[in-house]
Amino acid sequence: MAVNQEETILDRVKLDPSWKQPLTDILISDTMTQLRDFLSTQKQEKQVIYPPSPLIFNALNTTPLNDVKVVILGQDPYHGPNQANGMSFSVQRGVPLPPSLKNIYQELYNDLGIPPARHGDLSNWARQGVLLLNSVLTVNAGAPTSHQNKGWEDFTDRVIDVINEKTEHTVFILWGAYAQRKGKRIDSSKHLILKAAHPSPLAANRGGFFGCKVFSKTNQYLTEHGKAPIQWQLDE
Repeated sequence: MAVNQEETILDRVKLDPSWKQPLTDILISDTMTQLRDFLSTQKQEKQVIYPPSPLIFNALNTTPLNDVKVVILGQDPYHGPNQANGMSFSVQRGVPLPPSLKNIYQELYNDLGIPPARHGDLSNWARQGVLLLNSVLTVNAGAPTSHQNKGWEDFTDRVIDVINEKTEHTVFILWGAYAQRKGKRIDSSKHLILKAAHPSPLAANRGGFFGCKVFSKTNQYLTEHGKAPIQWQLDE
C-alpha cells in the first residue's frame, strides 16, 4: 500500500491517538480494507447499521490506552433502535435496560450492595479506565451477529494484544464462551483474568454468572497493585 494511501486511511479514522499509533498496522491492513468495503456495501443496500458511525470507536475514544485498568469484553452491539452507543453492554440514557444489563446491575447489587441505576449509560465506568469493548463493533438493525467474521475480530484481537503488551496489572472480565476465547491472548502472569457465564438471561439463569463477584474482585486486585479502585455506582 502506498504511503499516501496509508496516510489517507489513518486520517479518516477518528480514533484517539493513544490507540491509533499502536493499531496502525491493523488499521491499514487488507482485513480492514475488506471490512470497510463490506460496511460500504451494507449502506448502499440501505441496511441500518448500529451504532452510528461517529460512535463505532466510542469505547476506545472514551478510554485512552494509558487509562485502561479493566476490560469488559462483549460480543457485538445491541441491534435495536437507539440502543448501541459503542460500548459493550451500555445503552443511551432514556433507552430501556436490556436484560443482560439488568443482570449485571443485579450482580453488582449482590456483590457490593450498589442499587441498580435507572439508566444504562456506562460512560462513567469508561472514564475511570473500564474499556467496554465488543469483539465486533457493528451490526445490522435487528440482525444479531450479522457482522461477525467480516474483520472486526482481527481488529479487536489486536486491541487485546496492545493492552496485554503495553499495560500492567489490567483486569480482563470475560463473560461467556465467546469472550473467553480471547483469553488465550492474555498473559495471566501480568494481568488478572476473571471468567463467568454471560449475563444474558438464557446463560445467567443456568448458573455461573450470579455470584461471580467480578466487581469486588476487580477492585481488590487494583488496590493490591497500587491502582485506584473503580467507583461502580453510576450517577443518576
